[in-house]
Amino acid sequence: MTRDLIIGIDAGTSVLKAVAFTLDGGQVGMTSRPNSYICFGRGCVEQDMRRTWHDVTRTLRDLAEIVPGLAGRAVVLAVTGQGDGCWLIDAEGEPVGDGLIWLDSRAAEMAQEFVAGPDHAAHYATTGTGLNACQQSIQLAWLQRHQPERLAKAASALHCKDWLYFQLTGQRVVDPSEGLFTYGDFRTGSYAPEIAERLGIARHARLLPDIVDGAREYHRLTDRAAAETGLPTGLPIVLGYVDVVCSAIGGGLYSPEGTAGCSIIGSTGMHMRLAQTADAVFLNRACSGYTMALPGVGLHAQIQSNMAATVNIDWLIEMAQQACAIGGIKPDRQELLAGVDAQVPAAPPGSPLYHPYILQGGERGPFMNASARAQFTGLSTDTTFAGLFRAVYEGLAFAARDCYSAMGDIPDEIRVTGGAARSTALLNIFASMLNARVRTVMRDETGAAGAAMIAAMSLGLHSSLAACADAWVTPTLDRPIEADEKLSQLYSALFPVYRSIREAMPPVWAALAQARELSP
Repeated sequence: MTRDLIIGIDAGTSVLKAVAFTLDGGQVGMTSRPNSYICFGRGCVEQDMRRTWHDVTRTLRDLAEIVPGLAGRAVVLAVTGQGDGCWLIDAEGEPVGDGLIWLDSRAAEMAQEFVAGPDHAAHYATTGTGLNACQQSIQLAWLQRHQPERLAKAASALHCKDWLYFQLTGQRVVDPSEGLFTYGDFRTGSYAPEIAERLGIARHARLLPDIVDGAREYHRLTDRAAAETGLPTGLPIVLGYVDVVCSAIGGGLYSPEGTAGCSIIGSTGMHMRLAQTADAVFLNRACSGYTMALPGVGLHAQIQSNMAATVNIDWLIEMAQQACAIGGIKPDRQELLAGVDAQVPAAPPGSPLYHPYILQGGERGPFMNASARAQFTGLSTDTTFAGLFRAVYEGLAFAARDCYSAMGDIPDEIRVTGGAARSTALLNIFASMLNARVRTVMRDETGAAGAAMIAAMSLGLHSSLAACADAWVTPTLDRPIEADEKLSQLYSALFPVYRSIREAMPPVWAALAQARELSP
């Protein structure tokens, strides 16, 4: 049987997916299982590590049921997954408790203290990444302070995809993107011991696994993992980069000219700019954002993330459904969303303004404030429901401009993926807000595709990221949407107003946070 398929696993926060691709990037089949995690205590969010591995094996067996001859046709399997978090295993490879995931905020106060202290600027200058509560380093610091017995049992500190790779191959490793932005120097591409020293966790440096570049090397499926997954022993297994980097690769961040950006408008808004050398990385004064390695010498993705993107849209639709329910009406959610989306272009632009910080965890890009909250500014009796909806769309676009502005010049072209990329109204607003061409990537599973692209490079099927992107991404790019000149002028005039409002709000957000603590 011809080996003609690449399998990509993307273990996301909400859904775990297994996708089969042809060697030139065509999607053959996809299966998925819902992910779950538990929330408890004050900001604690953990995921069952054993169950996650079990879900992977079940999802792969599900994929084999819909893709004929999958086991015999697979040439390689690549794995990516949710970033940040702390997944501890002992010397025998058994989990030490459940895995702390990126939503875990128990270390928020410690992170805020470090960011406000004298060492954060040096930390940022080395890693290119601002510290926040979801990163493994500060989670280790919290565990060291509050659960030292847990660390005493641990032999390795992994992330979600690293744990799955360990289960597949028996290797305790981490990819360059995750290893370096957490503990390393993005210029040298290696661990920087001073990072752990500044955070007071140097004694636990023993927990850090070796950095392995999946674009250059791979390991093989073990007998045990083969029996559980139904795939053949010895199948090449590639450790993909962290999910956001894989999504960027599959979503078109790389272009030979280096002038394309990539925005993922999903539950979270991820906005990315390509830096073709380490010297081209733009470090901002707020010390915010991420700098993540890409496959290839000197290539980096600069990333700013606004915590809530489509979550804001979901919230407003939920408000509409609740209002209808009061009147005894039960509208279909998708029909309601489509109907309001169709009315957005006719609503007046720029009034009111909306800041999309709807999540209880606040914001982390391009500024970090756990108390930040969403708000409308400039409401009047002329404001319609469609006007509120347009303001939310514009708020997401303002947040994207805020993020791109913190990384240097806005790219000439923005490739957009994620659920909101289906809205033409939102894409038109983005194009005018950013004064750039906007193109959607006609591929749903960009994360799994990015991991599969790294696997294709690892096996020598493509010689470089440029060659791989030309084969896998270029054919999926939709026609460009151009900016509306008059609308761009309006948004350019309003953007400083948007910025001035959010820069004035921290004392108010802090006071509201204190009031919430007093609420019965």
